[in-house]
Amino acid sequence: MNRSEMISRVKHEKRPWDLVIVGGGATGLGCAIDAASRGYGVLLLEQNDFAKGTSSRSTKLIHGGVRYLQQGNVSLVLEALKERGRLKRNAPHLVHNLRFVVPSYDWWEGPFYGIGLKIYDMLAGKHGFGHSKFLSKETTRKYLPTVETEGLRGGVIYYDGQFDDSRLAVNMAQTACEQSATLINYMKVVGLIKENQMTAGVLVRDMETGWEYEIRAKGVINATGVFTDRVLKMDDPEARQMILPSQGVHLVLDASFLPGDTAVMVPHTADGRVLFATPWHDKVIVGTTDTMVDDVLTEPRALDDEIEFLLSHAAKYLEKDPSESDVLSVFAGLRPLVSQGEGENTAAVSRDHTIYISRSGLVTVTGGKWTTYRKMAEDTIDNAAVVAHLKENQCVTKDLHIHGYHNHPEKFGELAIYGSDAAGINDLLFERPGLKEPIHPKLNIISAEAVWAVRNEMARTVEDFLARRTRALLLDARASMEAAPAVAKLMADELGYGKDWVHSQTEAYCDLAKGYLVSGKPDFSIARKPQIRLDNSKSGTNKFLLRFNR
Repeated sequence: MNRSEMISRVKHEKRPWDLVIVGGGATGLGCAIDAASRGYGVLLLEQNDFAKGTSSRSTKLIHGGVRYLQQGNVSLVLEALKERGRLKRNAPHLVHNLRFVVPSYDWWEGPFYGIGLKIYDMLAGKHGFGHSKFLSKETTRKYLPTVETEGLRGGVIYYDGQFDDSRLAVNMAQTACEQSATLINYMKVVGLIKENQMTAGVLVRDMETGWEYEIRAKGVINATGVFTDRVLKMDDPEARQMILPSQGVHLVLDASFLPGDTAVMVPHTADGRVLFATPWHDKVIVGTTDTMVDDVLTEPRALDDEIEFLLSHAAKYLEKDPSESDVLSVFAGLRPLVSQGEGENTAAVSRDHTIYISRSGLVTVTGGKWTTYRKMAEDTIDNAAVVAHLKENQCVTKDLHIHGYHNHPEKFGELAIYGSDAAGINDLLFERPGLKEPIHPKLNIISAEAVWAVRNEMARTVEDFLARRTRALLLDARASMEAAPAVAKLMADELGYGKDWVHSQTEAYCDLAKGYLVSGKPDFSIARKPQIRLDNSKSGTNKFLLRFNR
């Protein structure tokens, strides 16, 4: 992918695009793949970097949703389990099985959760990742050597999927390009073009140069996640607020808190969510919270109450109690939940996706979850094609391999996450052996990856590389700050920038990364008061909403 080439396509395109997609997160990228693979002319525009928002800040799980089963939302679980299996088949270099253990401390927990997980297995059917079973206290300790032993009775084991979210997003962008879509990051939509009261295109601003363009389209899709309402207001200033933002926070700890390759799942916490402690990239992720927030920010920050909540809950289940000084990074993401009225408990609001078509023909898709992005995209393009009066072409993404596909990525060692692209990075190392140097002693990232990210993955800033092309920011925020100057120099050489760019990028990145440290975290307590609530919801129903306002 090359940004200059993508912009050149836009400048030279004389005809209206079949579809313009606003938003470069999981949903927008999924829509781009789906539409382009059907043969439509597709342009995707992202105001920041691909997966800058929620799509790079998940719990890193591809799962059916044990909590949704607990709520009685069987149809959502069935769909998610089916999509989980497809994603593992289509992106085996990024999605893999992960073993989970639910430790039990009361006599009823083992049988209760065991029966529920047996139903989970049954619903997965041929898409299952492994069979659940009851564990003795001794076997539970074998899988979880650092689990809290006081009162431990045993556990239940089950299997789900894990992935690297922003790496998948980058590979999805590459997949869309291979299907002839045009994708541009740092290209902000600042308005909609209307003709005869119908949406006929977008007004955009290049965030790097300040240049503005008018882009015509037969159909426009709003896939902006938590920023959905901003685009809806461009379409209709009187539009009702659609998004109920909920914040989820994760802490990253050293692997010593949970050594091995087995995750811990706690089915019910004080805010009604499932709590996970999962091994990931030789670290441990603990999450998540469910906090209602008022402001939708590009860089959401964890609240003190959320950090305390996660640390205290982790201490209940881990033998070694984590403290603030043990946190290597803390990151927050906002969920684009669809508002259904006043005062919802966000733990109970449906995670199903919603498609809304306005009077002007603007197609909005929001809600949903990473696991079901492909199905969300299929439903969206089915309807957008009708609105845009495009030829009816069938979806082909169920068995479409994601860029980087490789059945045995482990053969590439530390570069396994790149899948088939690892061979290209190795070629680069052969040409320039000096690029084998790590960018930091504490980060398992080599200099060649920065060069590769600029040349092939449209990385434009130090943040793009350290936060999303690699996961340095999430794995060890302080080490990533120390690596920033060297990364800036490598990227500047590739992008043709000088010392001023290196300095400004290093400074900007370090300012951002300070917000991922527990100490030095900005105080947002006045602007956003946490509303962590106990989940008293009863069983829910699957509510896929398709609303046509004409």
